[in-house]
Amino acid sequence: MEKNKKLRRAVIVRETKETTVKITLNIDGHGKSDIDCPLGFWSHMLTLFSFFGGFDIVLEAKGDVHVDDHHLVEDIGICLGDAFYKALGEKKGIKRFGFAIVPMDETLMQVAIDISGRPFLGFSIPIIRNKSGYSDVENLQEFMRGFSNHLCMNLHLHLFSGDNTHHICEASFKGLGLALKEAVKIEATGVSSTKGKID
Repeated sequence: MEKNKKLRRAVIVRETKETTVKITLNIDGHGKSDIDCPLGFWSHMLTLFSFFGGFDIVLEAKGDVHVDDHHLVEDIGICLGDAFYKALGEKKGIKRFGFAIVPMDETLMQVAIDISGRPFLGFSIPIIRNKSGYSDVENLQEFMRGFSNHLCMNLHLHLFSGDNTHHICEASFKGLGLALKEAVKIEATGVSSTKGKID
């Protein structure tokens, strides 16, 4: 880290009657993660996001997973969005836009980002349910909505092909890491907006 360069780090704690989530984030990290979460599948997804984004993430999360995954997955997305929003500060110098197209066996996923100050989620992925009616993709949508809303960014996910929900979710998190890594790169000293600020 260059001398006098601002550290892009944040700590976020969220406690509700349903969940408790604590996230420590270093944007300019080495892709290291320490995930303490009762949801193994989503811990795996967050580890992928951290690795491919180059972000250091420490996460402690617990919640009412005896009900289902929904509340905890959503609140992790909210907290992660808050952490990036806080760590980026005034967003001076960031590239702002990021794109990735990720193949995962039969799956091909596109992720596009604009850290614009305006939250929007474009989610062009069909909700695929298993025989019991559960859907990982539905919870993927809730995570991405919470994340994009609290980071205040445009986030678009578009599935070109794919039918395996594990592959769809994995390609989404890898693509999110790759696209966000590009979007938060420091390229200049000013703000990447003709308005003079991002909000």
